[in-house]
Amino acid sequence: MVDAGVAIKGYQELLDKMKRCRVAIVGATGLVGQEFIKVLEQRRFPMSSVRLLASDRSIGRKMKVNNEEMEVKETTAISFADIDIALFSAGADISRQFSPLAARAGAVVVDNSAAFRMEPDVPLVVPEVNPEDVEKHKGIIANPNCSTIQMVVALYPLHRVNPIKRLTVATYQSVAGTGAAAVEELRLQSRAVLEGGKATPQVYPYQIAFNVLPEIDVFLENGYTKEEWKMVEETRKIMHAPDVAVSATCVRVPVYVGHSEAIQVEFSHPMSAAEARRILSQAPGVMVMDDPVSRIYPYPLLAAGRDEVFVGRIRQDASHRHGLVMWVVSDNLRKGAALNAVQIAEELVRRSLV
Repeated sequence: MVDAGVAIKGYQELLDKMKRCRVAIVGATGLVGQEFIKVLEQRRFPMSSVRLLASDRSIGRKMKVNNEEMEVKETTAISFADIDIALFSAGADISRQFSPLAARAGAVVVDNSAAFRMEPDVPLVVPEVNPEDVEKHKGIIANPNCSTIQMVVALYPLHRVNPIKRLTVATYQSVAGTGAAAVEELRLQSRAVLEGGKATPQVYPYQIAFNVLPEIDVFLENGYTKEEWKMVEETRKIMHAPDVAVSATCVRVPVYVGHSEAIQVEFSHPMSAAEARRILSQAPGVMVMDDPVSRIYPYPLLAAGRDEVFVGRIRQDASHRHGLVMWVVSDNLRKGAALNAVQIAEELVRRSLV
């Protein structure tokens, strides 16, 4: 494997040669918007300027970018003049309204909402899986669903070696995926319950503290939730594998940050757990933590604030000789949202597409 210090030095040298971009962040005051800023700073993304945009409720709020205090502006139709890359995380309605305007103004939009993910002419990109798809953009690139991103980062290296026929996944998703109000609801409910009081749900239909809810997004006519169906459709699109059979059950758990997934995979041919570990240990963006005897495995607290997709509990599927089972964990605000979007932006710059 490449020495980490050498890799970082090489990456920084590459950044220094990149074109410096004029960046806009839409939804800058939200959880993902704030994470956009952190990731851009930490990865030293080549920016010549940054424009922070949000709703009229946040006008005038001060935020720091690279130690410079900046004022948040309202998102309007003219917000994208002289912008090269616009990072959106303000919800599907805002994306549908303003992303086409930003693209017409000359910016390339990287959108974190579900608004355009399944549009046939909009690339849906995870840079460790399908970076070449950014070449097909027509002004908008979609950032996939957080739970889909971490799953395909873990599965695609295996799929390239031994094509996947079928996979089932059960997710354990943190409240940060819903937003700041949900994080606060978990905190307040936990305190209330521990003090002998009553937890009053507002964001979720039922108490989330000390509970799990098998409902993320709305229920569809087929019995799946919209979140579950995103994982079905997005996985096929990202991996260019329309025939892979996918089934998902998505569950909200009382964790602040970090999504976990229990995944069962059926391959075209048998694959040993040892071979899977070897392949994944060399895969970009993946960290294998798999020594159950020593109680080494991933968990959300470990993944919080980290960029990697962590994989552990890799073992043979006792129900199918072509199957493996694994446990995958990632910080949903970082790799599941902000980091993946910034990596897409880096790919655009690297390929001289902005």
